[in-house]
Amino acid sequence: MWNDAPLTFGLLGYPLGHSFSKSYFEQKFQHLQFNNFAYQLFELEHLHNIRQTLQAYPHLRGFNVTIPYKKDIIAYCDVISEEAQQIGAVNCVLIEHQKWIGFNTDYYGFKQSIKPFLEPVHERALILGSGGSAQAVKHALTSVGVEVYTVSSTLPTSEKVMHYSQLNSTIFDAFKLIVNTTPLGMFPNTENAPNIPYTFLNASHLCYDLIYNPAETLFLKQAKARGALTLNGLSMLHLQAEKNWDIWTSAPNKI
Repeated sequence: MWNDAPLTFGLLGYPLGHSFSKSYFEQKFQHLQFNNFAYQLFELEHLHNIRQTLQAYPHLRGFNVTIPYKKDIIAYCDVISEEAQQIGAVNCVLIEHQKWIGFNTDYYGFKQSIKPFLEPVHERALILGSGGSAQAVKHALTSVGVEVYTVSSTLPTSEKVMHYSQLNSTIFDAFKLIVNTTPLGMFPNTENAPNIPYTFLNASHLCYDLIYNPAETLFLKQAKARGALTLNGLSMLHLQAEKNWDIWTSAPNKI
């Protein structure tokens, strides 16, 4: 059986000081009594020669991908799931028969974690940021009928993209769901927050921060102070982690 062999899993990103994945999976291995499993951190400043670098781990079965490589890792995968192709980002790689197969489980984790809190008033959402996680959030919300606009620090390039300077009371009246997908406020830089007009938030807003360390970011604190319902990314982390586990331990895997 696959679980009788020594297997290695891991997390690819830079930097990785904020990640809980290593302790999460090591506790899981201990609970399951899989003493021959290991979880490594691959903290790499660039992806040059990434496949050769990871050849140093001959028992590597798969790895998670985090900031800033969720888009860039696609170029190094042999196969991409249909969902990951649609999203344009990969956060989970399965290694099977020396092939790297890319998946997106952020989509699943976010969708499952936010579903219980969505109300009819949340028909439109603002996504702060435009990275790989933002694409997964956009895909998830669109799939349940929420109209999505992206807020970017660069000049808008399409109809559904706006600049932070365009945010005003009218926008916040129309968009009752705000999702932060940027790393602003992540440990250790907890004094940072997205530059939005928090004064326009109220009890009708739902504010979700993908960050889970700290548990309450400055973004969430300011939203809560104005009566908004707030959620952090811990539930999403657990859900996507378990989805990763299912992918890594289900053989054979099919796209």
